[in-house]
Amino acid sequence: MEGAQEKPPESSSSAPGSGQSTRSAGGSEMLPPEESEGCARPLETAPKKLCGYLSKFGGKGPLRGWKSRWFFYDERKCHLYYSRTAQDANPLDSIDLSSAVFDCKADAEEGTFEIKTPSRVITLKAATKQVMLYWLQQLQMKRWEFHNSPPVPPAAPDAALAGNEPALRLELEQGEAELQEFLCPVKTPPGLVGADAALQPAPTMPLALQNISLKHLGTEIQNTMCNIRGNRQAQGTGHGPPGEDSPQSREPQKEEPPSPSDPSAPEKDPVESLKPTPKPSLTANLIQKAKRQNSTFPLFTEGLTRNRTASEKALALEQQVLMLTKELKSQKELVRILHKALEAAQQEKRVTSAYLAAAEDKDRLELVRHKVRQIVELGRRVEALEQERDSLAQTASLREQELQELRQHVQLLMDKNEAKQQVICKLSEKLTQDSLQPPDKPLVPPDAADSDFLSQQEKMEHLKDDMEAYRTQNRFLNSEIHQVTKIWRKVAEKERALLMKCAYLQARNCQVESKYLAGLRGLQEAVGSEASECAELLRQLIQEALQWEASEASSDAVELSPISEYDEYGFLTVPNYEVEDLKLLAKIQALEVRSHHLLAHEAMERPLRERWAALGELAPSMELKQLLRMGVSQEHRPRVWRWLVHRRLQHLQVPGRYQELLSRSQTCKHPAARQIELDLNRTFPNNKHFTCPTSSLPDKLRRVLLAFSWQNPSIGYCQGLNRLAAIALLVLDEEESAFWCLVAIVETIMPADYYSKTLTASQVDQRVLQDLLSEKLPRLMAHLGQHRVDLSFITLNWFLVVFADSLISSILLQVWDAFLYEGTKVLFRYALAIFKYNEEEIMRLQDSLEIYQYLRFFTKTICNSRKLMSIAFNDMNPFPMRQLRQLRTAHRERLEAELRELEQLKAEYLETRATLDPVMPEGCTSEDEGDGEA
Repeated sequence: MEGAQEKPPESSSSAPGSGQSTRSAGGSEMLPPEESEGCARPLETAPKKLCGYLSKFGGKGPLRGWKSRWFFYDERKCHLYYSRTAQDANPLDSIDLSSAVFDCKADAEEGTFEIKTPSRVITLKAATKQVMLYWLQQLQMKRWEFHNSPPVPPAAPDAALAGNEPALRLELEQGEAELQEFLCPVKTPPGLVGADAALQPAPTMPLALQNISLKHLGTEIQNTMCNIRGNRQAQGTGHGPPGEDSPQSREPQKEEPPSPSDPSAPEKDPVESLKPTPKPSLTANLIQKAKRQNSTFPLFTEGLTRNRTASEKALALEQQVLMLTKELKSQKELVRILHKALEAAQQEKRVTSAYLAAAEDKDRLELVRHKVRQIVELGRRVEALEQERDSLAQTASLREQELQELRQHVQLLMDKNEAKQQVICKLSEKLTQDSLQPPDKPLVPPDAADSDFLSQQEKMEHLKDDMEAYRTQNRFLNSEIHQVTKIWRKVAEKERALLMKCAYLQARNCQVESKYLAGLRGLQEAVGSEASECAELLRQLIQEALQWEASEASSDAVELSPISEYDEYGFLTVPNYEVEDLKLLAKIQALEVRSHHLLAHEAMERPLRERWAALGELAPSMELKQLLRMGVSQEHRPRVWRWLVHRRLQHLQVPGRYQELLSRSQTCKHPAARQIELDLNRTFPNNKHFTCPTSSLPDKLRRVLLAFSWQNPSIGYCQGLNRLAAIALLVLDEEESAFWCLVAIVETIMPADYYSKTLTASQVDQRVLQDLLSEKLPRLMAHLGQHRVDLSFITLNWFLVVFADSLISSILLQVWDAFLYEGTKVLFRYALAIFKYNEEEIMRLQDSLEIYQYLRFFTKTICNSRKLMSIAFNDMNPFPMRQLRQLRTAHRERLEAELRELEQLKAEYLETRATLDPVMPEGCTSEDEGDGEA
């Protein structure tokens, strides 16, 4: 069995044929037939074929290990083909050397080297280190020759190479010389490569099955059948034992009719060519193809059997006996193939019989339509393959252009190198001539020598002056660079200070504007609906304030930290309140958000990002807990959330589980699928990623919720899970990560029965929150109790969706950062902090309707995340987890007792109703019954 990294073998038509492989194995210096006939060049100049036996590492399971393979190189494609033996007709696979690199590690086993292609890594092992170096050097040279040789048209290869032969040979020689500078040429190892290697028997393996490629079993069977039929032909045409060289053995080979594809074959008789040829079956085609591919092997085997000793003859006989023992297996395989072909023919015959035996035209028409559908499907496949072919052709043309540019660049570099070499040669010749001249012969007269000496001194003085000038210029430029750098640093610091000052001024401007709008709102509430000039003027001022855009007023100002309509996660920065009177409040809130962002950007967010960047690998610690409470920066939040989810799901997270659930949801419809579809359009209407028609997040959210409904059938789907999964998708962006985040929240962080049909655990937490509010904020709870306000109508949704619909996105994600690490305790802390944050505003309201109206949106008015975090984790202390568990236990017992009492009352009511007389008094019929009587 071959390694898992091997690609499928190419078809035998594209790979080198059996004749080529046998010629390369038979002799490394053997000429092709067309060249040997014409004797165009001497035998010594014929290109050597690169071939030989190597061990290839591959296979799976217990069969993984080294396998002996016969490798031979194809110069036309720059592919290294390999088969099990040198006599095999079809190669098992090939390695593309055009884009491959070669590696030889010193600490590896002797003779081991690697061929690395973009798609796989092939590990090979030669018999000795010398053979390994020979293969590496030859493969480098073959790759260099392939990339430097122009594409040869198949019609006239000699004519195409005639014009470019000198330049091509020069490039190849230079490439070989460059290779020789690093590695000395390795001599051809005798008996291990080329013809000598083909004459040797194939290396044996400990187990015969270990050397067989189970991945390419079809090719192995085909090669075995070809070898067996080749031996049969050799025996049937009068071949003697392998050791005898019978001259009659080549007679039948020469008398065989030429192949139709052979251009040198004689033309057939016109009368015979007009006769219709019967269409051969699939099995007949396979047998004829095997015979054609094996037709050259008797010649090769015959050539190998010459001049053999008695021991070699005995070895050949043993190999022949082994091949004959394998013939039975190949015959069985042939019977199996014939059986499959017979089944296909019978199937086609049954279809034809059904068509002919159809009693009505409708049945025949249905059969014809079935065939038409099959034809249309095949046509679609052909179109897809044509499109793929066109795209591959475009890619090939682009690669060809890049290759042409690289060749031009290499040619330019070689021209420069040649020019430099010529200059060096001229200087060397001049130096040699000067050194060979005798010293006693003066070349020039003394006067000329003196004048030459003076001119040389003058030139040296000039050069010294130039050097001093350049040195001075260098010093000046260095000082200039140093000075300009210092000036640039100062200007940068000044610009940074101005930007901070401008940001502070813009924040103050937003605060003043928000106070102005708040004053207008206060006046509006004080004036009410009185029809006076003051009220009309106030309405006009409010209208102008709502229509005024900050971008128009600050068109000439510097844009520091622009607050767009949407934040980085797609949420609206200005809430879209339905009530007309609250639009002014939305404007005030937008100004406060902008002011807070401008003030906090430089003061707190940048140091926080630096602390997260310096944190490194995540591990539970007090420092990490404090950082999570302060919030995670946007660039680090996906990584931190994945770590937090994985920390909670180490025992539940199974690779491939999400894909399994997705496939299950596609094959079987879940009962909650309809409710999920209804809730998709209601998920975050203020987020552009879930309202844009072209966004992919709604489809991702649907798949996540369907997968979870199959992951946890006891819950299936509960309203509110869509918001939890949507927040996870916005941050993590990956479906599977968002799915596991949802699983972590529902199954590990939240208590059991939190999202069940009765919401038992959710109701318990609402009662616990009432107790904590009475303990931490007694004045506020007394005020709400006075007006009979039930906070569970507001806070139940907070806990179910973890504040997803309540807080602005920046504060919401900060809550989630701490929630994923610490658990549900964070929900109680932030719920208490929210009421503490707005306690004074709530205390001013003296009507239950106004209180309920204010509680619906008051969480959106919270903009200072640092203040809210400080209240949650400092002002609400002490907050022991033990107290929370005790409160939950007590309230759960009371709630379960109430539910049991309610179920008991329900059962008693149903029992009482069943015992009553079902006879209805006269005249008390329903409308339906009355209509029936009419």
